[in-house]
This record gives sequence, structure tokens and C-alpha cells, in this order.
Amino acid sequence: MARRLDKSRGSSAPPRFRRAREARPLARDPGRRVIVRGMTPPTSLQPVTLDGRRVRMEPLDLSKHWDGLRAIGLDPDLWRFTTAIIHDEAELKRYLDIALDERERGVSLPFATIDKPSGRVAGCTRYANIALEHRRLEIGWTWVGRPFRRTYVNTEAKYLMLSHAFETLRLARVELKTSHLNLPSQNAMKRLGCVQEGTLRKHTVRENGETRDTVYFSILDDEWPAVKARLEAMMAGAPA
Repeated sequence: MARRLDKSRGSSAPPRFRRAREARPLARDPGRRVIVRGMTPPTSLQPVTLDGRRVRMEPLDLSKHWDGLRAIGLDPDLWRFTTAIIHDEAELKRYLDIALDERERGVSLPFATIDKPSGRVAGCTRYANIALEHRRLEIGWTWVGRPFRRTYVNTEAKYLMLSHAFETLRLARVELKTSHLNLPSQNAMKRLGCVQEGTLRKHTVRENGETRDTVYFSILDDEWPAVKARLEAMMAGAPA
């Protein structure tokens, strides 16, 4: 005898099979995006100026910033632990051109770091490894000229970039990384309140052929208020 169709349910399948059938469209839709309620991630990252009390982060523009970057960027100490190794102006120009090309392709967003009291270019940094669909990016490729080290410059630059990432872009995670040999950089990240996550062995090949282990750090959105307070205290006491 054929089973009578229960029209009130709209299906003759037992409940467990009916639930599985109803769930199938989700499995067939690999492009379906899950968005945290109240959090709509941006779909692209546009050049932006981040203006602080003593530091301003300007979108990299070689017509404005090249002379200042050239004046500080040929210090060999800047490139001791980096994947790029810069010896002369041509290599520095190539390094910066790559950053601008990445911006055009949406891969990174490079900044020139400006010391407002002096009006001088103090360094360079960028947002990179951008994955907005996962609400994360990296702050890296950071270097600061010798005259501006151990001042407020890098602390305020990080404050501006992290504030924009967490408070404007509403990201969930910001990553930072450095060489396993670069202990000063690792200690600086810890002072900021970054969490050390681990070391990726033989992670990167430097331009001279050496392999580099990379130490990863991160800050999460729910950690940002404490990190923000720490940075503000550091800026208040930072030497001029």
C-alpha cells in the first residue's frame, strides 16, 4: 500500500530525511559567506591618511616621499633581518615600486610615516596580506630611520594603524611578524601587547639565499582595548 501524502507537511519523507534535504542547498553553495551579525567587512582597502598628534601616515607617493625615504633608507642596519636587502638607491626604488604595484593589485597598502613636528619622512610601513573576507590583515614591512628610533614615531604609527584596522575597518585580527633573530623587534611587539603565536621554520628565503625562521604575533579585536590603553600610556611617556 502506498504511503498517504501528508499535505500539511508538504513531504512524505520521514523528518530526519526531510531535514537533510532542506540543508542541501547550503552545502551546494561554496560561495556562501557567513558574516558576524552587526559586522559587515569592507570589500576593498582604499588609500587613506591617518593623522595623529605627532605622526601622520600618508599613502606612499614617490613624487612626495622619495627624497625623504632615500635619505634614511640606505642604512644597512635597516635590512639586517628583512627578506629584501637594500644596498643602493636603485634597489630601494625597486622595493618601493613593488609596494606601489601591490597597492594597485589590492595586495597591500603602503604608507610613508611622517614626523609632524619636523615635517620629515621618518619611515615606511604597510598593511599587507590583506584578507578582508576573514577580517584580518598584517602590519609589516616597517622601517624607521635612525634619527627617529626610540622616539614616539613608531609607537604612534602603530597606534594609528591598529586604530584604523579595529575601529574603522572592524577587523578581528591584525598580524605582525619578524625574524627569529630580530630580538629587538620581538621585544617591541611584546611591549605593545601582541601575543606571540609561534615560529614557522624555514618560512622565508631572503634575497641573498638565506632561509629565515619567522616569529608570528597577533592582536585580536577583543584584546584591542587593553592594547590601545597600553599604547596611549606609552605615547604619553615617549621621549620627543
